[in-house]
Amino acid sequence: MTALSHTTEVVDPVPGAGAPHLPGQPPLVQLLTPEGERVEHPDYSVDVGDQELRALYRDLVLVRRWDVEATALQRQGELGIWASLLGQEAAQVGAGHALAADDMAFPTYREHGVAWVRGVDPLQVISLFRGVDAGGWDPVATGFNLYTVVIGAQTLHATGYAMGVQRDCAESAVLAFLGDGATSQGEVNEAMIWASSLSAPVVFFCQNNQYAISVPIERQSRVPLYQRAAGFGFPGVRVDGNDVLAVLAVTRAALAAARDGQGPTFIEAFTYRMGAHTTSDDPTRYRLASELEEWKLRDPIARVKAYLARSGIADADFFAAIEAEGDELAARIRKGTLDMPDPAGTEIFDHVYAEMPPPLAAQRAEFVEYHAGFEGGVER
Repeated sequence: MTALSHTTEVVDPVPGAGAPHLPGQPPLVQLLTPEGERVEHPDYSVDVGDQELRALYRDLVLVRRWDVEATALQRQGELGIWASLLGQEAAQVGAGHALAADDMAFPTYREHGVAWVRGVDPLQVISLFRGVDAGGWDPVATGFNLYTVVIGAQTLHATGYAMGVQRDCAESAVLAFLGDGATSQGEVNEAMIWASSLSAPVVFFCQNNQYAISVPIERQSRVPLYQRAAGFGFPGVRVDGNDVLAVLAVTRAALAAARDGQGPTFIEAFTYRMGAHTTSDDPTRYRLASELEEWKLRDPIARVKAYLARSGIADADFFAAIEAEGDELAARIRKGTLDMPDPAGTEIFDHVYAEMPPPLAAQRAEFVEYHAGFEGGVER
């Protein structure tokens, strides 16, 4: 791996895959083709042993199994909503594996793969979508901040955290996740201005899944998203977001540069959202089925499986064992979701302040009194 430059060279975008093919557009960083063949890149490489390759495959498969089960639970009325990551597993698992133990990640509401890699229990994420809490994991212990639903706001949080890291002279970096749609938000541009001005140790990781809900990327930007970084004064690079090895290599290099005081980097992980934006969305209303079928040929898990099988790193027994582990995970997620107790109604007041102020205490008392008039009352 080499240090990042302002003109980092980044296989041409897939024609007809949702992004414009502009003349002279640089290629993607790719280390593993859709057919599962390892290829070289002049600027990026990644040294991974057989055990780590098998671990990457395991994470990809189990994260997808979690996602599929959560989608089924929402369809069955057990979750209020679910934001699927189907098709984006390599971008998230690769980026998650690039993080060092002391680094901090700031997610949106779709980074289930990063949560998995950082050791967050899937049930702690699902509890948020079931509506029984506001996110039950410890950001300090996991190095993974709570989900952010406000589009783009997490980039400001990440930049602010990176400024703190810088002032503490800590040898760590920050990874801020965002989608292509978020790049149109003012908060994201403000975050990048601050990050650039102060050379903050933050990497902006954009999963360009081609659609901001229903708005295609060509309606959002006249140039590839990674090129916007030049306007802020820091490097931008476009990587094949369906290639877990390329994502790992590029993100590792960017985080290393941030730790070394080289400032921020913008990574555009060129991928595709194979499912709906959320379970409230119907993607058939705004994209063609043929487009989805074309991207299925670039499935991020299939290419790793093909490479492992072809190179003899994994055999049929290994793949069967991972599938069985996925079934066990799905069963645990289902049982754990159905067994989640509903919180007491008064909890909406109990965790707002460290010490409850009198006005809020009065509201809580009024809430309890009102609900006491109904059969069953309210749990205190």
